[in-house]
Amino acid sequence: MTKVIAILFLFFIVCTGVAQDSVSIYNPDSDAGKDIELAVAKAKESNKHVLLQIGGNWCPWCIKLHKFYNDNPIIDSILKADYILVMVNYSRENKNEELLKNLGYPQRFGFPVLVVLDENGNRIHTQDSALLEKGTLYDLEKLKRFLLNWNRAAVSPGSYMDKK
Repeated sequence: MTKVIAILFLFFIVCTGVAQDSVSIYNPDSDAGKDIELAVAKAKESNKHVLLQIGGNWCPWCIKLHKFYNDNPIIDSILKADYILVMVNYSRENKNEELLKNLGYPQRFGFPVLVVLDENGNRIHTQDSALLEKGTLYDLEKLKRFLLNWNRAAVSPGSYMDKK
């Protein structure tokens, strides 16, 4: 009986610790369409693109990616310079199905999935985030290359015209 009580006690301690460590980066109650609309207006004003990170608080890789942005000064500075970041929830509470339909069903790549919108709100790229991984983490160089290859300057025809 003592063993059973000890095991139950340890189980509750572990569960309590996990619950305290849970991170909420996605808001299931948020109006993602409105959030994107505001981000597009801000992107247009500031000559940036919009980066949607679609996923949920249930997704460990979604949390890892968001943490990677914040913990890595190189990625953080590229994001701040070139993108307006919007966290789009996908969960049992709110799947944002109509929005994802309009984005070409990016959930087909799994989660998290990244979608780049231009300053007018047009989808210009959908990125399978698994291609940005290395082992059990995200790869700095892959993520950096992705962000730099889809920023506004990189997709502007003027960046490739001969300057005479």
